[in-house]
Amino acid sequence: MQPLFMKPVFQEKIWGGSRLRTVFGFDIPNDKIGEDWAISAHPNGVSVIENGPYKGQTLDQLWKEHQELFGHSTEDVFPLLIKILDAEEDLSVQVHPDDVYGLKNEGELGKTECWYIIAAEPGAEIIYGHNAQTREELEAMIREGRWDDLLTRVPVKKGDFFYVPSGTIHAIGKGIMILETQQSSDTTYRVYDYDRKDDSGQPRELHIQQSVDVTTVPSNRPEVTIQEVKKGDSAIITYVKTDFFNVYEWQVKGSLSFTKTAPYTLATVITGFGKLVVNGETHELNMGTSFILPNQIDSWEIQGDVTIIASEPGQ
Repeated sequence: MQPLFMKPVFQEKIWGGSRLRTVFGFDIPNDKIGEDWAISAHPNGVSVIENGPYKGQTLDQLWKEHQELFGHSTEDVFPLLIKILDAEEDLSVQVHPDDVYGLKNEGELGKTECWYIIAAEPGAEIIYGHNAQTREELEAMIREGRWDDLLTRVPVKKGDFFYVPSGTIHAIGKGIMILETQQSSDTTYRVYDYDRKDDSGQPRELHIQQSVDVTTVPSNRPEVTIQEVKKGDSAIITYVKTDFFNVYEWQVKGSLSFTKTAPYTLATVITGFGKLVVNGETHELNMGTSFILPNQIDSWEIQGDVTIIASEPGQ
């Protein structure tokens, strides 16, 4: 059995840039590309398999027709979505619903996510949480545009990690690149968008009532206990284990061997170059390479000088 390598899906965004080309070497179609949907079975951007017996098939197709690859999951849809984001400008201030609200009102999962900061310009910030103490205060501050009073800003640097549960008001600031691990959902409620206009000159749509409905009040910034295990010159860092996903950083210098701990594993190379060895076969790993290790692969080795963000479905 081979790993499943994914063809990237690029999404143009008003806040996007060109660093998916200049940093990762992707052949992007223009200089306003904000997102690489690196591993996705979501209908708004479905990954295509690039190698092996399933070459040319889509990930959602494999989920429906070849559940043996995923340990015979009982979930209706592939649960995770992995993105690389390039914020040339500030993203909108936004919030996502939980599963109950999302399924009832949007017909899809809610969206809990997490961010690994790949790069950040000096002075870069994210919005992460808010200062309202009641839902009434939240709504009043939004409708009065009291953004400096409402929003909590946090400086960021390369290597930082943030867990962003559904209900968290948040925004990625300009000059930041992130690897995002999230539930497979594309539901976003915009709270504020800096009065930006779309291509037709109209203000971009806001979702004030939905935002007030789903925001956690008071804001709850979750504690994350990061654990690092050294293995020679290499290391495995565990960032978070939740009902939605488990997320790790694999820092490989030389070689590092792995044994599977979940029905399948997702992985994206964020720095460096290396090789993935599975069942005696060697596969090249370059920056931006994304792949799934299906259920039939029990062990693998990574060689080189390479950093990978990996994830598994939550337990």
